[in-house]
Amino acid sequence: MSMNISLTVNGVVRSHNVEPRLLLVHYLRDILRLTGTHVGCDTSSCGACNIILNGKATKSCTLLAVQADNGEITTIEGLAKDGELHPLQEAFKECHGLQCGFCTPGMILTSVDLLQKNPNPSEMEIREALEGNFCRCTGYHNIVKAVQYGAAKMSAGNEIKLPGSENKKEAVV
Repeated sequence: MSMNISLTVNGVVRSHNVEPRLLLVHYLRDILRLTGTHVGCDTSSCGACNIILNGKATKSCTLLAVQADNGEITTIEGLAKDGELHPLQEAFKECHGLQCGFCTPGMILTSVDLLQKNPNPSEMEIREALEGNFCRCTGYHNIVKAVQYGAAKMSAGNEIKLPGSENKKEAVV
């Protein structure tokens, strides 16, 4: 038995027949080939699979694809616009907020969610927002610096809207 789902992913409407038990992370990686969404721990502890679903950071390994039906998803592949990195992607690069890069997409998308809610977070607020994301390489210091850098860049007038969110105020970052 399969079910038809329709999602807007990175601004593009996608429709597929999927098995009801297919996890959203596997739909994104295996069907849509958006491999920036990583499978890290298989226990929803690490945050490597984080995406933005309907404006909120969500662990895609905890949802079935059918549960996201009619939703709007942004993956790491959808943040760059017209060949320009999103300010947080640029910040992670400039501030050395990554080493192996495995956790980076989840960290960035979690940070996008944070900055949608709080455009000028304190260091403690950043650390609290990222507590569901594990990095085994950096010790988080440069990740926090990257989020601060990205927040400053975005508040200086470089806001970038998520794909498909042109008319959705809550999804503007």
